Amino acid sequence: MEDPAPTDAPRTGPTVGELGESAVLARILPRLHPGDAAILGAGDDAAVVAAADGRFVVTTDLMVHGPDFRLAWSTPFELGWKAAATNLTDVAAMGARPTALVVAIAAPPTTEVSVLEGIADGFREGLAALAPGAGVVGGDLSASPVLMIAVTAFGDLDGRAPVLRSGARVGDVVAHAGARGAAAQGLALLFAEATDASGEPDRLATRGVRERHPQLVRAQLAPEPPVSAGVVAALAGATSMLDVSDGLARDARRIAEASGVGLDFDGAALGPDPRLALAGAEDHGLLATFPRGSAVPAPFEVIGRVIEAAPGELRVDGRDVGSDGWDPYSGWDGRAG
Repeated sequence: MEDPAPTDAPRTGPTVGELGESAVLARILPRLHPGDAAILGAGDDAAVVAAADGRFVVTTDLMVHGPDFRLAWSTPFELGWKAAATNLTDVAAMGARPTALVVAIAAPPTTEVSVLEGIADGFREGLAALAPGAGVVGGDLSASPVLMIAVTAFGDLDGRAPVLRSGARVGDVVAHAGARGAAAQGLALLFAEATDASGEPDRLATRGVRERHPQLVRAQLAPEPPVSAGVVAALAGATSMLDVSDGLARDARRIAEASGVGLDFDGAALGPDPRLALAGAEDHGLLATFPRGSAVPAPFEVIGRVIEAAPGELRVDGRDVGSDGWDPYSGWDGRAG
């Protein structure tokens, strides 16, 4: 995966305002691939995507400069990669195979076209790595005071029933696939070591953080979630599943509430820092439950069990815990990454 560091290089090319929408699209679209499911890709008023059994899953997500990312920390390539990853895991959490993305970008007219080209490259490479066969089939461009990336993702259930949050049953095992807490550690490092005296992101300091903590920074800025594990879980009989984007505890409570059960985590299975594993957000792993006695497929690891308790109750080794994690409103203090 490419990982070019942000730079303070002077302007090297035209802006989106200078070229206009048609010329910008002409430079972006050749960098993208429509994917295997596209019957008709970008170029008309809408794309046509195959849905073999007449059903598809669909989800959407929005990334806004400020609360969701900072250009001083992230490269355009990383923004495209992360925007793809965060939507692909929502599709995977339903037990579906990602097929297509529609991407809308709003940017200040002074934005250099190379920024949008870098975002397109990130989408292309992120899709190739995380969901081979899926592609970008269309989207839109608009002007905005700040950079925003909106993605709508589609997936194919391949004839299976979707895996819902509401299917966990008492006695099921709880399992997780992916990193736990790494993205939160990366974000904490960026805030602690890559900001200036006024608290604003610092490009030069970011380079140093990247050099000292490459894996943790990448976990935050360009996560590599186990997208293919969603279908693996569905085929293995997962009774419930969701994407862990807001923190393991907060998202686990969503399964517990929807299913009318409680969850009891094994503290030792959560790792050396259980609180970080529970509260850290944006790893985009998959949390699933499987019937007791069934084979839990790799890359899932058993981390707990479903218990009879008040709906939504969470415990670690039998002791009640809270549901710390990310909330886009109550969690935002104006500087979130």
